[in-house]
Amino acid sequence: PGPGECVKVGNFQSPLLGSIQAAVTAGTLSRMADEGLWMTAQHLRDLAPERRHATLAATTLQLETSLIDSILGMFDKLIGKLSRRAERRTADRALQSVREAHGQLAALARACRVLISACEQGGNPKMAIENATGWANFVKNVASAEDIARPETVDPRTELIMRYATVKPFAQILLSGLSFQGVPACQLLLDALAIMRDMYQSGLRKLPDKVPTTFIRRSWRPFVIVQGEVDRRSYEICTLSELRDRLRAGDVWVEGSRVFRSFEDCLLPLPVFQALRHEGPLPVAVSGEPMDHLGMVGQSLDGALQQVGTLAESNKLPDVTIKDGELKVTPHKADTPDAAVALRNAAYGLLPRLRITDLLIEVDSWTGFSDCFLHQRSGKPPEDRTALMTAVLADGINLGLARMAESCRGITAGRLAWAHDWHVREDCYAAALSRIIDVHRAVPLANAWGDGSTSSSDGQFFKAGGRGEAIGDINAHHGNEPGVSFYTHISDQYGPFYTKVIAASASEAPHVLDGLLYHQTGLQPSEHYTDTGGATDHVFGLCHLLGFRFAPRIRDLKDRRLYLPPGLKAPEILVPLLGGRIDANHLAINWEPLIRLAVSIRAGTVTASAALRKLSAYPRQNGLAVALRDLGRLERTLFTLDWLRDPGLRRRTGAGLNKGEARNALARAVFFNRLGEMRDRSFENQSYRASGLNLLVAAIILWNTRYLELAFAELARRGMTVSTELMKHVAPLGWEHISLTGDYSWAIEEFGDGGMRPFHRPVSLLAA
Repeated sequence: PGPGECVKVGNFQSPLLGSIQAAVTAGTLSRMADEGLWMTAQHLRDLAPERRHATLAATTLQLETSLIDSILGMFDKLIGKLSRRAERRTADRALQSVREAHGQLAALARACRVLISACEQGGNPKMAIENATGWANFVKNVASAEDIARPETVDPRTELIMRYATVKPFAQILLSGLSFQGVPACQLLLDALAIMRDMYQSGLRKLPDKVPTTFIRRSWRPFVIVQGEVDRRSYEICTLSELRDRLRAGDVWVEGSRVFRSFEDCLLPLPVFQALRHEGPLPVAVSGEPMDHLGMVGQSLDGALQQVGTLAESNKLPDVTIKDGELKVTPHKADTPDAAVALRNAAYGLLPRLRITDLLIEVDSWTGFSDCFLHQRSGKPPEDRTALMTAVLADGINLGLARMAESCRGITAGRLAWAHDWHVREDCYAAALSRIIDVHRAVPLANAWGDGSTSSSDGQFFKAGGRGEAIGDINAHHGNEPGVSFYTHISDQYGPFYTKVIAASASEAPHVLDGLLYHQTGLQPSEHYTDTGGATDHVFGLCHLLGFRFAPRIRDLKDRRLYLPPGLKAPEILVPLLGGRIDANHLAINWEPLIRLAVSIRAGTVTASAALRKLSAYPRQNGLAVALRDLGRLERTLFTLDWLRDPGLRRRTGAGLNKGEARNALARAVFFNRLGEMRDRSFENQSYRASGLNLLVAAIILWNTRYLELAFAELARRGMTVSTELMKHVAPLGWEHISLTGDYSWAIEEFGDGGMRPFHRPVSLLAA
């Protein structure tokens, strides 16, 4: 959407729609709006007048909310993009200035050294400088140093203020089209926004004599207040930058928004929470009293500290050394036995060769996953299963409906579009994935890889094809290459049980818990692994509250300080690793809000990712954010001590993450069309691509697992050594036997005994 979308929001807003929203439950409105979004004018005409009016009203309300969220998302990206560009240009300019003035700076340093020496020896400083560099050169070099030290040379805010002409047109429409509200602490910011809105509407060029300035941060003040006067451009850019931060934190919200709403509105109402607490027990993994919990954590930490300290002093920590205050952990290297490699090659050599369409038909016959794609209006399973399966395949292999119609004989683009519009939704994909994963869990071979109690998650980057400006931003891993990440959770049995689309520039950490809480499968993982990108203190704290053991592989572990509760002492060898102590009293005061947050997330009032994003955006002094951070620091400290003394934990974490990386290789092979690039601009279509891909990967894994089980039995019958120890090294992630390209035709074949395909029989090239 463009800035003009604010005008559309203004056209939508009316008191009548607001009264409808207050009188009807959110679930009913959502269902009616989802139906209305897919209806054509002809469908609406066929409805009874009352039903038609209700559907249009619900759809309008949802469109209003979507437009508001899109506008605010665009504002967030605009300020973020300009800020990053300003930082980059400022860094380049500062580096160039230093290079150009290198000679003068070196001469100035020599002159200063001579000056220091003259002062220490009682000489004449001015004569010393005159003899060393000459007084005129000294003055010139000082001027060069002053140029480099100017704020506009080293502070990106100067560059950001220069983009005022880019920001102002959007800000004018933003402030006139949306209604901002906030907590009392943000009232001065809201007053500043009101002043800006009035100035834009009246055409005034000068700020009023008195404007709110208390909300301006110290780093901004030298730019905003110049010689006692408030600079308008700097003031407006500073205000908009602060607005972005407060929107992210939930201190400021917009009426009608779903994403940018009050943090208090995200939680269970306090009376409801207190009633649940009175009835008990609450769905959290900690005791009700904070001091009791801190006492138990303190005992665990004390025992772990003493054991790790004793082992470290005697240099008996496995693959870990602590020397001169520096921690070093030798990475564990995975070792696959040669016999397992031979078993893998032999087993995959027996697997039948088939097309991806045949594989989907066979998996559907085992699971009935196609029944989950219910019609939007009637709620019935699809009658045209061929069109449905083709539409799902088009999502999964990144081909698109139009290109798929060209590659699939007998199916038109219109037929595919109808099936996709009325039967393919995110909830349908989730239900279908659940069926496949649960059938996979029941295959005996899956137990060779794990019991389903552990899982891992990782993001997979897909480059944006064509114009990708709106899809991705600059990020640490991929530079300025636009794209998105598919963030996927996978069980220790290789089942990919959850996936979602996130911005490539976004942190993965807030999304770790979403997959553990909101998947629809029968899996119940209790231990979860991520890489460094998923590891924050907030995630540690929330995982602990919700009963998950969080075990990330942290790349910079030696730089992460340990934190202890008051009164607990660490062995001398571990003291250099300490970073401080948590505030137990502050944690106790905020204990009930922490429990309320965890219960709200469990109840689905707010998603874990939304809550964590808001908490991470809060200023450092926010009580709830600091309390969750301190709880997380204690849990991270205990985890770090376990990591140092338990090589089994390090091996499990590495194995879990390796499974996720291997799954990503299969996903990359399946998602091969359009050069493997994401060319869909809307989040909805991107989500369909991610869900379709994950469904295809899960289907391949299930199919491979069932046929590998038969292959292992056949190889054992032929006399080959087949054991659980060897089978656990053979992953169900191969795809060489599956034809992913060519024409996509659907034909039910006759299989061998038991409804399974016969083993592959290699044909010798030397045969007559």
